[in-house]
Amino acid sequence: MKALTFICLAGLAGMSVTAAAAAELGPVVEAAELNAVLKEQEPIILDIRGEAYAEGHIEGAVSAPYALFRGPAENPGQLLPEDELEATYEELGLEMDRPIVIMSQGDTNSDFGAAARVYWTLKSSGFSELSVLNGGTAAWADAGLPLSKSPVRVTPSELDITWDNRWTALTDDVADVVAGDRDAVLVDARPPEFYEGKKAHNAAERPGTVPGAQNLSHSSFFRPDATAISGVDDVDALKASLGIGEGDEVVSFCNTGHWAATDWFALSELAGIDNVKLYPGSMVEYSASGNEMANVPGLLENLLNQFRRN
Repeated sequence: MKALTFICLAGLAGMSVTAAAAAELGPVVEAAELNAVLKEQEPIILDIRGEAYAEGHIEGAVSAPYALFRGPAENPGQLLPEDELEATYEELGLEMDRPIVIMSQGDTNSDFGAAARVYWTLKSSGFSELSVLNGGTAAWADAGLPLSKSPVRVTPSELDITWDNRWTALTDDVADVVAGDRDAVLVDARPPEFYEGKKAHNAAERPGTVPGAQNLSHSSFFRPDATAISGVDDVDALKASLGIGEGDEVVSFCNTGHWAATDWFALSELAGIDNVKLYPGSMVEYSASGNEMANVPGLLENLLNQFRRN
């Protein structure tokens, strides 16, 4: 196992707003770009911030709290049942043939994972025209663009979704990789202290990581102190740093499928690498499965780590 850092230096904000207006929005959209096409493309804007929605949101945005796309407290990354997701989408008025833009708060680079996780969930549910507002509400406000406090009345839709497993890895899949019964590049998107077993999520049974995993922290895709994700400057170098060969399966995981969603988004949607999967349950689910783990500290070391955290 090895820890990796891959700084992505290509800016996304330089895209021509005029050129972008004539085409579909990409996986990430800048605030000025979105503002320029709002009336023309009429995307559904999903504001996933929860209570902050009432304090000011893009006019016409629908409140869709992140919790709607997450599991229970004991397993926050748990994959939700298809019928539950379908009901949520219908209540939000989503339509398969309308673009959807997802916006989070954008106050930290960790916050991007919320928008990326919702993006992954919607893509796996069959929605195809998806974008994340880069930098979230903070970027919109910083651009001097207006916010509204008027709530939006949603007209429910009728949908029939089918979950597409192409971008999903489950615990048994990861266990098969560890056992050598399946080939995949395992990518731990957590900060190094989690990967090294010095910290653990409160809902995890044990600290540590999946055997054979490499560490590529979600923060590697952001410039220092930036909350908007950067592009991938050199895809070949990124693939080489992780040992990703042609057609290789890649599995991104973290604690609860949040930070891992950022790595999945960067690898799959920005770098265009095929066969990248997200492990939604991640280490909270894996650590409770009884499967082999790595970087698990001894009893004394674990107690010392807990003491240092407190």
